[in-house]
Amino acid sequence: MDVQIHRADATHLDGVASLFDAYRGFYGQPSNLKQSRDFIAERIARDESVIFFAEDAAGQALGFVQLFPTFSSIEAHRTWLLGDLFSAPAARGRGVGKQLMNTARAFALLSGAKGLTLETATDNHVAQRLYESLGYVRDSGYYTYCLDLKQG
Repeated sequence: MDVQIHRADATHLDGVASLFDAYRGFYGQPSNLKQSRDFIAERIARDESVIFFAEDAAGQALGFVQLFPTFSSIEAHRTWLLGDLFSAPAARGRGVGKQLMNTARAFALLSGAKGLTLETATDNHVAQRLYESLGYVRDSGYYTYCLDLKQG
C-alpha cells in the first residue's frame, strides 16, 4: 500500500476531523463531527498540538497521530505526549499505525525532545503490542490520576 505521511495544517482539517471523530467513537464517544472539527481546528490554529496523518495515493485519509508538548521539571527537558493514534478500519493491519508512530518518533528527535509518552486503555491489546514492538516500555513506577472538573 502506497502511504504518504503529512503534517496536518488547516487545509487538511476535514480529513483529520473525520478520523478524529472515528477515533473518539472507538473510545465510546457519540459521533459529533462538528465538535471533532472544532477541536482539531483549535489545536492547529493555536499551535497546541502536532498532527501527522496518513493518506493513500487516492488522497483517502487512513490514520493520524496527535502529539502534545509537555515538559519534565525534574529532568528539565521537553517530552511529547502521544495523545492520539488511530487507523481507519480499512487501513488496519497494513502498517499505517507503525508508520505514524515512527513519524512521531522522528519528529520528537528533531525537536530535541528526550522522549515520548503515551497512555492507552488497559484492554487495547493490539495497540499495546504495537507500542512494545517499537520499544515503548510500560511504566511501573508511576500511577496516573485524573480529576474530573466537569462532574454531572
